[in-house]
Amino acid sequence: MDTGHFVIAGGGLAGATAARTLRSEGFTGAITIACAETHVPYLRPPLSKELLLGKDGEVKVSVVPQDWYGENGVEILLGDPVVAADPQAHTVRLGSGKELEYSRLLIATGAQPRKLPLPGSELAGVGTFRTLDDSRRLKEALSDGGRRLVMVGSGWIGMELAAAARSYGNEVTLLGLEDVPLSTAIGPELGAFFREIHESHGVHFRLPASAREIKGTDGRASAVVTDSGEEIPADIVVIAAGVIPDTALAGNAGLKLENGILVDASLRTSSPDVFAAGDVANALHPFTGEHHRNEHWHNALSGGKVAARAMLGQDAKLDMVPYFYTDQFDVAMEYSGFPSLAAGQSPLLRGSMDDRSFLAFWLNRNSSGSSAVVAGMSINRPKVHKTLKALISGRVQVDPARLADPEVPLEELLPEG
Repeated sequence: MDTGHFVIAGGGLAGATAARTLRSEGFTGAITIACAETHVPYLRPPLSKELLLGKDGEVKVSVVPQDWYGENGVEILLGDPVVAADPQAHTVRLGSGKELEYSRLLIATGAQPRKLPLPGSELAGVGTFRTLDDSRRLKEALSDGGRRLVMVGSGWIGMELAAAARSYGNEVTLLGLEDVPLSTAIGPELGAFFREIHESHGVHFRLPASAREIKGTDGRASAVVTDSGEEIPADIVVIAAGVIPDTALAGNAGLKLENGILVDASLRTSSPDVFAAGDVANALHPFTGEHHRNEHWHNALSGGKVAARAMLGQDAKLDMVPYFYTDQFDVAMEYSGFPSLAAGQSPLLRGSMDDRSFLAFWLNRNSSGSSAVVAGMSINRPKVHKTLKALISGRVQVDPARLADPEVPLEELLPEG
């Protein structure tokens, strides 16, 4: 299909990448992106890293330059999202009331921050973190230093924001439900490594602990009360309790939902001519034979490309090895692999945590004693993930002793040819 009208509901990385891929694949029909955001599509990872720390300007967070849309005949409707879809009639309705007909529809509505029903959450100085505007506000509040920040949540975003705030010279206390931060994602051993990094830079932890109430003075946050009754002074409170896939549009359209929008490996939904990509899509992965919903930028980037090609009738599948990264203080971490396959395993280390430069591997050991890498992490070891992804995607059987040996190049573990 090279004509017709393709509508993209959502203006994030997945949606913008899909539009760009459609044009690069030769699609000459109409493309409309309709989104709730008032900014052209942008990358989210820099919001809690380079942009928040003032290392990069806002121009670097755009998926494509603003002029690209007009130059390539892509209509982008900012602040006017798709609010209803009728798959049978092949129509959508926008927030403005306008109706559009489509030949293919891509739902890339992303996710929304989980809000906690805390007394005092309406006070000034309290918020979540997800958007470019959130990053702008937090940078303005933190950049002069001397403020007291309480982070409610000990996941990746919570830890990144804590690191950024502390780097500006603010007092930071982090609450989390886990005994060890990040332990649900990467296990207690590596979670403890990140906690030690943060504590060495002056971040305070209350684990496990949850917020019970936010107190205020003259309409502004002044303290967070924990479930133990401790009162922690706070000028700024950020609730980073994860996100919820934005499935309202899909659900009201009658699409099948299960931890997001259920799609096949080509990102097709339960309705013909409707696709879903990015944070909202729970996609069947050919490697595991299971559905995975991935909230990281690499999934949105890859998903946008796959969805576009599938919408054009090509045989495209989302079969990449999942990947994400984080920067916290002087630690640069990259992770490739399948967290669901690595869950509950102790990692095999190559190098020393004390040196803050090492690799960690999670292995799937079968009954014959052979092992295959299902996930891997690098700490301050750049340029290893191409090889690591090849080990994972190729289901390469490895000798754990050689895998752990720093003297054995990872490339030697790959099959010849």
